[in-house]
Amino acid sequence: MPATPQAPDASGERVIASVLDPAVLTPLVVHAQPWINFDVGLLVDRFWANTINGLAYGSVYALIALGYTLVYGVLQLINFAHSEIFVIGVFATYLTFLGLGFQPGALPNLPIAAIILDLILAGVVAMVVAGLAAVGLERVAYRPLRRRNAPRLAFLITAIGASFAIQQVIRIWRGSNPEGTIRLLPPSPVFTIFGAPITNLQIIIILASLAMFVVADQFVNRSRLGRGIRAVAQDPATATLMGVNRERVIMITFAVGGILAGAAALFYLMTIPQGAVYNGGFLLGIKAFTAAVLGGIGNLRGALLGGLILGVAENYGQSLFGGDWRDVVAFVLLVLVLMFRPTGILGESLARSRA
Repeated sequence: MPATPQAPDASGERVIASVLDPAVLTPLVVHAQPWINFDVGLLVDRFWANTINGLAYGSVYALIALGYTLVYGVLQLINFAHSEIFVIGVFATYLTFLGLGFQPGALPNLPIAAIILDLILAGVVAMVVAGLAAVGLERVAYRPLRRRNAPRLAFLITAIGASFAIQQVIRIWRGSNPEGTIRLLPPSPVFTIFGAPITNLQIIIILASLAMFVVADQFVNRSRLGRGIRAVAQDPATATLMGVNRERVIMITFAVGGILAGAAALFYLMTIPQGAVYNGGFLLGIKAFTAAVLGGIGNLRGALLGGLILGVAENYGQSLFGGDWRDVVAFVLLVLVLMFRPTGILGESLARSRA
């Protein structure tokens, strides 16, 4: 016998209807908005603003990258603790601000000349403290390994360990929360380029960073100590036989890298006043190392070029793909460059540079 049709179950229809109700389905939608933007219009509208802002950020990356490049050029060592030297410079700058009487959250009521002098004083203190910290790091962590002819892996592990040790000491000393915001010089537009405002902070950071780079480049390529640095980078044994004090050269190399990191710390706090935090150098140090590799590790001018390109590219990527993709764009750019030029954009080592 054929089956007799069953009458529809009213309760079943109610269950199906309740499951298909849009009000029930709405919480199941994970991404109501697209997870990646592709806004070419925003990139075009903010092109010049992103360029200038990227050059300012890239200048900070470049100054820190110079420390990675110098140490690698002389010792073939990736000094991952250099990011913590930068953090030490940041806290030296912040504590100098406090010592000068500036309080978090309050804008100083001082003439511009006095503010500039205070910024210079804080920068000098940061450079001295960071330079001494870098020399101390070399003496405590790396020199004993060199005397024992330790393998390169031991240097790398020591660098990572020193980075975490310094980071935790700062956390115990100052706590885990960021320090209060101290802004000595608020940003104000000075002029415009194609409608994009250029602030006083951007001008100071870009010009001062370029000036410090020129001084460091001329020091390495023109001075007697710079020739010693290049000689040790090219052939340490022969340089020692020719009368070059290798240990002195290494100490000077770390000191110069620390001084540049101290200057970058001042510029960083001028840009991001709430940036004084114990782990603030982690991501920034990775980006600075990325800039050094991008331009050509061991190449001073490559570090500058890599830093500027990285700063501009991540600002372009932020407008084009969205703010969450800022860091992704920076590292994807590194991978793409190294796929076609593994030695970096310039690819010339410190040992082969010529005056």
